[in-house]
Amino acid sequence: MSSSKGFFQEFREFAIKGSVVDLAVGVIIGAAFGKIVDSMVKDIIMPLVNFLVGGSVDFTNKFLVLSAPEGYTGPQTYADLTRAGATVLAWGNFVTILINFILLAFIIFLMVKAINSARRRQEAEPAPAKPVPPPEDVALLREIRDLLKR
Repeated sequence: MSSSKGFFQEFREFAIKGSVVDLAVGVIIGAAFGKIVDSMVKDIIMPLVNFLVGGSVDFTNKFLVLSAPEGYTGPQTYADLTRAGATVLAWGNFVTILINFILLAFIIFLMVKAINSARRRQEAEPAPAKPVPPPEDVALLREIRDLLKR
């Protein structure tokens, strides 16, 4: 039993270390941030691209059928074709994910740049000056004054 207690104690110390907790927080925030970027691409950027192009450009539904199942006459959508066993090159989905990545990398770059700039400003600020000790004769006079008061 004492070895298991030591094991659990060691595990607890590992799990509550700052770096492990920071990593967990980073992963959770990163996942949420990824959803924000996905939404930004799907709900903001792609509609703007569609508007500028003058039509509906939905990259997620762009694909190339490499081989369809023999005799398949069903719907020609990506989901239906893959369910039917077709070999489909989903280049549109790749383009969408690539746009997500580029946006995410750009936003992270801006965040890191802002943090580094703030650190440089903080390092450039002069440290508060330590109070200069009074000259020795003034300190001696104060000591004499304090002794006389007592």
